[in-house]
Amino acid sequence: MPLIVQKFGGTSVGSLERISHVARIVKDTRSKGHDVVVVVSAMNGETDKLIGLAKKVTDFPHPREYAALVTTGEQVSAALLAITLQAMNCSARSYNTQQIKIYTDQEHLKARILDIDTKPIFDDLDGGHIVIMTGFQGVTNNGDITTLGRGGSDTSAVALASALKAHECQIYTDVDGVYTADPRVVTKAKLLSEITFEEMMEMAGLGAKVLQPRSVEFVGKYRIPLRVLSSFKEGPGTLIVFENKCENEDSLMEKPVVSGIAFNRHEAKLSIKGVPQDATSVAKIIEPIANANIDIDMIVQNIAVDGCIDFTFTVQRDDYQRALDLLKNTGKALGAKEVAGDPLIAKLSIIGVGMRSHAGIASTMFNVMAKEGIYIKLITTSEIKISVVIDEKYLELAARALHTAFHLDKDIEEEK
Repeated sequence: MPLIVQKFGGTSVGSLERISHVARIVKDTRSKGHDVVVVVSAMNGETDKLIGLAKKVTDFPHPREYAALVTTGEQVSAALLAITLQAMNCSARSYNTQQIKIYTDQEHLKARILDIDTKPIFDDLDGGHIVIMTGFQGVTNNGDITTLGRGGSDTSAVALASALKAHECQIYTDVDGVYTADPRVVTKAKLLSEITFEEMMEMAGLGAKVLQPRSVEFVGKYRIPLRVLSSFKEGPGTLIVFENKCENEDSLMEKPVVSGIAFNRHEAKLSIKGVPQDATSVAKIIEPIANANIDIDMIVQNIAVDGCIDFTFTVQRDDYQRALDLLKNTGKALGAKEVAGDPLIAKLSIIGVGMRSHAGIASTMFNVMAKEGIYIKLITTSEIKISVVIDEKYLELAARALHTAFHLDKDIEEEK
């Protein structure tokens, strides 16, 4: 039978009523002749509750114990879903990652998957059971629990779909697919029937919250058909496709130049200025940040007239203070003239495969921003995206203005 992997997020399993609704979706998929493997997140708010308990004890809990604590929520929702399915006369079994091994490296809080023991899953499927797995977590070779980072249940699902050679991986969320922008901010955002892997990779990495970026990496690496659906509203959702595998052969030719707008409010900017220039300067600036496992995003380097360099980069806002402290130490060691930071910035990006073959996109974007009186602090580009850093207070204004300027607004007729 074709195998479907279905993932349900925290909102989808946020109450017993919603778990019952999820169980009906799973049972319906099984009744259509599919083998089903389900991946679940913790019930909505549960992980934050566990994090809060740890932080009441100490601001810096040991990563091993922290991972062991925050992964317990998934086991609750997995077991409850199995119990609910059994009450519906549907055979189901729940497992955590120590029962069916999802092996990872030793990085407790941002672990990477190394291997998956699929035999127990296939044994259960052959026995007619639905298999329910805890998402977000893995296990090291020595048996320690690890996490895959916030939103890691998406990665769990896609990795399982790859290892099991699933027919399709379905990610159920509280939205009915991928939109041209966050519909909570841009009310005229449109639902996309399909989106290319490249565009989804950019949108996920640039702030769209529908999928965790690492899960999209798996989609591209293993060419896994993936569909984003709503747990609460019927519909086809959004299919992630590869450029040579679109459901409609003409769809790529007809795609708009810009397919979507993504943004991230949780960014911070740091700068170190007046650093004496030599071949090792940049490495000395970056190395302490990297050693602290802090991800750097946008980078801009300028060479001043006096031969010194100014170096600016962005990090996630949660990492801002740690990164700033490290940068101040580096500044003293290198004899920098100034170290400064700004935690109240946001990154806004336009994305589209059509940008490869169309000139004037950047000009349109910058003219729109200028017309709205929005100052651009940093700019980076690639073949299919342009990203800018702006003051956070202008983010929603900029997103709506650009959405209109690139003809992405939903028509009134579409709303009827």
